[in-house]
Amino acid sequence: MTRFIRDFVLNKYLYLMMVPVIAYYAIFHYTPMYGAIIAFKDYTPMKGIVGSPWVGLANFNDFFGSYYFWRILKNTVVISLYSLIFEFPAPIILAVLINEVRNQIFKRVVQSITYMPYFISMIVICGMISDFTNSDGVINTLLTYFGYDGKAMLQKPELFRSIYILSEIWQKIGWESIIYIAALMGIDQEQYEAARMDGASRWKQILHITLPGIMPTIAIMFILRMGNLLNVGFEKIILLYNPVTYDTADVISSFVYRKGLLEFGWSYSAAVGIFNSVLNLILLITANYISRKVNNSSLW
Repeated sequence: MTRFIRDFVLNKYLYLMMVPVIAYYAIFHYTPMYGAIIAFKDYTPMKGIVGSPWVGLANFNDFFGSYYFWRILKNTVVISLYSLIFEFPAPIILAVLINEVRNQIFKRVVQSITYMPYFISMIVICGMISDFTNSDGVINTLLTYFGYDGKAMLQKPELFRSIYILSEIWQKIGWESIIYIAALMGIDQEQYEAARMDGASRWKQILHITLPGIMPTIAIMFILRMGNLLNVGFEKIILLYNPVTYDTADVISSFVYRKGLLEFGWSYSAAVGIFNSVLNLILLITANYISRKVNNSSLW
């Protein structure tokens, strides 16, 4: 205790800077967790959380036994895996390519252009996607010259996942590459000089210096991504999907939104949300364990 008081006196301003962050997480992240108990109750607003009767695991059993369980679980896993396979490496590749560019003006222009979509409102982004993929949209108009039937792409269940993943890459690739570019700047440049003296090509320098140099950063970002893997961005999905594409587009988060807010199944949707959180926690712990064993990089 004495050690803490001495440290507080020496770093009191740093501790004061922590207060808003701690207050934010306490108020908006930890306090609302009390409401998660409605998943085990037959909750109604008139009776409140305390007054609503307990039903145990009934809501979970209803969800696991429903027709929607396997459909939304499959869609969530498939879209999440697509995101992990195609979206996660994209900013790494962009950061490496930008790092290889020697023209500083061209480098800044590319970075600025790739950053911009991230700052566009989600509503505007989804509106642009809808307009571009409509039957008379720019993309459809171009594809009709190659024999495409011209039907609105968002009305085709088999195209929804591809449109979602491609739009995610376009929107986030520049912003997410920032952390990798920062990591690349920390690599000792003498390693590149030594490699060039040994006759290593640019490709071999990337393989043996650049990628190993940012591997700890990649590992940490991968662990964080795994912990949030099944939280597929429901805002974009809700704005883009429709009953025609439910079979391939409906995921856990959009199902929770529809059941909880549109159909007023608060307890049922809370049970689904807890199930999703438990899966994410398992994935986070597993990814952290594997990363620690493989390359000694982990969150804890």
